[in-house]
Amino acid sequence: MSAQSRFSLRLPKSVKAAAEQLAKTEGVSLNQFIATAVAEKLSALRTEVFFAERRTRAKMPAFDRIMARKGGAAPQAGDEIPAQPRLELAPA
Repeated sequence: MSAQSRFSLRLPKSVKAAAEQLAKTEGVSLNQFIATAVAEKLSALRTEVFFAERRTRAKMPAFDRIMARKGGAAPQAGDEIPAQPRLELAPA
């Protein structure tokens, strides 16, 4: 188990109410919901930094040659991006 610490958090009432509703919908505590949300945000920011660093090493002429290639495998049934249900937030 990882080490934990306590942290007092002040949220606008509308944000807290929406977070509580979503946590309830997900079947988790508000604490777990917020901890997961923070972890997801950290991951997104780290991913952004990772790709920004990779972009500095990119060889764009090679990329352009690859993208200009003809042929390759045609899309197959099941390659579609599945429709995700939209998460509806409670009104503020």
